[in-house]
Amino acid sequence: MPLSEHEQRLFEQIEQSLAEDPKFASAVRASDPRFHARRRLLLAAVVIIAGLALVVFGTVNKTPLLGVAGFVVMLGAAAFAMQSHRKGQQPDLHVVGGTASRRTRVRRSGLIDRLEERWRQRPEGHR
Repeated sequence: MPLSEHEQRLFEQIEQSLAEDPKFASAVRASDPRFHARRRLLLAAVVIIAGLALVVFGTVNKTPLLGVAGFVVMLGAAAFAMQSHRKGQQPDLHVVGGTASRRTRVRRSGLIDRLEERWRQRPEGHR
């Protein structure tokens, strides 16, 4: 259902007042999961490069233990990057400044759970 002209004007006024509030803007940015995912991906890339440097250094110095340690570091950082990328793709809608932690939210990952959630969120006209 489209908004009336009055509702559109009100919506634009609210949008402008929120855009001018730096505290609100920083709170929204800080709660954006994509922002945190990008930061974790950058960190993982740096650690992967450090692990590669360890592998090369261990190979040049003929220290296999150091090379294996570098490979393990690279593998762990790659797993961390994949997990961060997945978390960044998931919608994470919650109240800005809310007190609910990520641990208290239920993680819905099973096929049946996703199907049930889609069923609950289908448009009203299809019921």
